[in-house]
Amino acid sequence: MNESEGDNFAKKFYYYKGVKVNSFGIPLFLIKNKTRIKKKDRKRDFYYNTFSSPFEKDSPKNLILMYDIPNERKKERDWLRRNLKKFGYIMIQKSVWVGPSPLPKDFLTYIKEIKIGNNLKTFKLEKSYNFKTKNQ
Repeated sequence: MNESEGDNFAKKFYYYKGVKVNSFGIPLFLIKNKTRIKKKDRKRDFYYNTFSSPFEKDSPKNLILMYDIPNERKKERDWLRRNLKKFGYIMIQKSVWVGPSPLPKDFLTYIKEIKIGNNLKTFKLEKSYNFKTKNQ
């Protein structure tokens, strides 16, 4: 194979069901348009706001936090879960967590600021929650 044949081979396009694809079968229009459509009224800067835990590692878990955040607010929901883990909360179900109380005031203020405060409910437990692992 001479040099000019090698150039033609590199420029060869493949088609699958009428769509131009690369050698891996990925449509070429997907590769060129890597832009993501931003949803309006969503600020990027608040996803970087993190809080440090004011609780000790062995603090009693005496607060249940339940939330129902819609799927359109997935980034906020994931942000909330990450911060609850930092605070030492344990997930009982996807939207039910138990951990130490009280939650920091600046955290609660921030939750209201990003407009998910109405989707949260907290309940104080009379006795602290005892988390048992399968090995115990």
